[in-house]
Amino acid sequence: MPTSKITYVGDLRTTCIHLQSGTEILTDAPTDNHGKGEAFSPTDLVATALGSCMVSIMAIKTKDLDIDLKDSTISVTKIMQSEPRRISKIIVVLDMSIETTDKNKTILERAAMTCPVLLSLHPDIEKEVTFNWK
Repeated sequence: MPTSKITYVGDLRTTCIHLQSGTEILTDAPTDNHGKGEAFSPTDLVATALGSCMVSIMAIKTKDLDIDLKDSTISVTKIMQSEPRRISKIIVVLDMSIETTDKNKTILERAAMTCPVLLSLHPDIEKEVTFNWK
């Protein structure tokens, strides 16, 4: 079964439906590539997926550690190159809302660095990851 259905609605915009849940997102081409920039661009979603995946994998691991990452925030910066147009770098800053042991920090950081999105990104994309702990 497909994961999603994407419909091009014109004017460099798509609607994307997650078939299992029915959740819908829009994408727009970015303003520097003839778009309106009124929604995530497809490359924004790639970069955002990285941060979301990293914290989700960490949260799975916290169940074993009996800690909660609630209210942690992740900032993602995507840097594009022009020739060829592609993502050249993704900067992820994870601001963790918890105080925990150095051992737990190491376990969680290692878990984040095994997230499937990170492991799926092309090796030519530079990934800069920073963990800020309370």
